Amino acid sequence: MQVTSHDVVIVGGGHNGLAAAAYLARAGKSVLLLEAQPSLGGATVSADAFDGMGARLSRYSYLVSLLPRQIVDDLGLQLRLARRRYSSYTPVPGGESGLLVDNHDADATARSFAAVGAAADAERFDEFYARSGELARRLWPTVTQPLLRRSQLGELVGDDTLLRDFVDRPLGEVIERTFASDLVRGVVLTDGLISTFADAHQADLRHNICFLYHVMGGGTGDWDVPIGGMGQVSDQLAAVARAAGAELRTGARATGVEDGAVTWTDESGMSSRATARHVLWAAAPAVLDELAGSPGERVEGAQVKVNLLLSRLPRLREAGVAPEAAFGGTFHINETYIQLQTAHDDAVAGRIPSPMPAEIYCHSITDPSILSPQLQESGAQTLTVFTLQTPDRLLDEVDSLPAARAQLQRATLASLSSVLAEPIEDVIMRTPEGDLCVETKTTRDLQDVLSMPGGNIFHAPLTWPWADDDAPLQTAAQRWGVDTPYRGILLAGAGSRRGGGVSALGGYHAARAVLES
Repeated sequence: MQVTSHDVVIVGGGHNGLAAAAYLARAGKSVLLLEAQPSLGGATVSADAFDGMGARLSRYSYLVSLLPRQIVDDLGLQLRLARRRYSSYTPVPGGESGLLVDNHDADATARSFAAVGAAADAERFDEFYARSGELARRLWPTVTQPLLRRSQLGELVGDDTLLRDFVDRPLGEVIERTFASDLVRGVVLTDGLISTFADAHQADLRHNICFLYHVMGGGTGDWDVPIGGMGQVSDQLAAVARAAGAELRTGARATGVEDGAVTWTDESGMSSRATARHVLWAAAPAVLDELAGSPGERVEGAQVKVNLLLSRLPRLREAGVAPEAAFGGTFHINETYIQLQTAHDDAVAGRIPSPMPAEIYCHSITDPSILSPQLQESGAQTLTVFTLQTPDRLLDEVDSLPAARAQLQRATLASLSSVLAEPIEDVIMRTPEGDLCVETKTTRDLQDVLSMPGGNIFHAPLTWPWADDDAPLQTAAQRWGVDTPYRGILLAGAGSRRGGGVSALGGYHAARAVLES
């Protein structure tokens, strides 16, 4: 067995592991990063999902909000992020109108609220997000600092009602108290249900935590489009790490980890051992637990992701809204407040929700560079559909994952077609072989391909971005929220305390802990 020695060994080559490698190599540390997949990037990759078609899609993660400017500047990244004009469009299920939230035209947005019978909620909507935005602005600067304690929040935020509404009580309470429209209530609740299976009044407040991360990014909550696709994030981080001297190994699967050492095998099955002063775990915490022989509670995600390549944008039922506007932000499908609750209850009972609540993002409207010149000229577009309230447990009893994937795909496309003026299948492009350009990823696909337990895109349930008052914060790892129960091993991925989403914060915090310890 070959044995090598390093200052730091990092397990996991997603964007967090790459960020940690870049920071530590630039600080003069000898760094070895091990990634089990044949390529780097994890969920932050771009791919030719449909061979030979000329579309390079963000296959898994797709928008950027939580990546701090400080990390971009520290590492000299040349990322270009585009801001979308439209926040969202939500068709009235079964109706001929929809709610279009235009960030550049408040009067048009107010008229749209009135058109769906929610005129009274227009001003409340602005006030609600102004209040949550104030909380976000106060908290956002803290994510690149050591953890606050819960008792420090009151002084930081300066408004106890914000903490009551968004931190202390279930999100459903403030939504129901604030809005009258079922449609508007649903639009707001979706911010708390991204890969988070929850009832609006759930006592563990996991949907509140998800909501906070959704509105906190950059202090504004804006979700931006990465020009060139999500792969730009991981590619640039890898380039910085390599330039600083980090060794990045792909096809290298960790088979054992302990204080000061990682055992791993390459693609040929040959085993090696890497010793180090510091071991950083940039993969899911549950995978670390299994490797250490102490598996914990089940982790599960709650989404199906469907990538589509279209010959053009589909027609809408509402004649007064251009498809480029409706699909220019987040397009909500069958996500009224009641529909989201019904979908939750269906899933609890083991049924696939019908209709399937989902939302759409169209990368190519904002950034056509992911399409070949021929596709751009033809009017082709990409769509990414992301379902809600579809937990991994729905796949527990299936006999065949391909059959279950096909069933979930049909349910998702049927839900989308139900709010359009034409079936979505009519505008899906076909490959030269005649296959529809549709790619569906279930929670099991994420688990099998990316080692995300239960398909949880955050690696583990999200946690508040602060520490409890009685939490120990004596060590650097504890202060930065990257400690584990295992001696000498730090978390450096999305499963660290503030690591969820495409933020690089897990890697940043782990690097800071190493450099301070």
